[in-house]
Amino acid sequence: VQLMESGGGSVQAGGSVRLSCEFSGIPLKLNGMRWYRQAPGKKREMVAAITTGGTSDYADFVEGRFTVSRDNARNMVYLQMNDLKFEDAAVYYCATVYNGGWIWGKGTLVTVSS
Repeated sequence: VQLMESGGGSVQAGGSVRLSCEFSGIPLKLNGMRWYRQAPGKKREMVAAITTGGTSDYADFVEGRFTVSRDNARNMVYLQMNDLKFEDAAVYYCATVYNGGWIWGKGTLVTVSS
């Protein structure tokens, strides 16, 4: 199982970006997926999760600004982020559990500028 994130970059505060996570190795439909982020000097924290059935859950700090979705046919998971704040700047990772362990992508960097 491999995960690869893309879509990060520099975004102005208040702007939007969509992150993508390509999932390979087994059919995506078999796995729940999560998005995490890690800012410099801070611990990695969960941002959003989506179950195999499409039920989503978000960290409190998301406050309705982000949407996680999945396209099982394309083996893709997305994180649409709107109304970005300076504190959203971080490396964003997608992750899943496989064979009892966590699998992580290498991350994609999101910076937020004024």
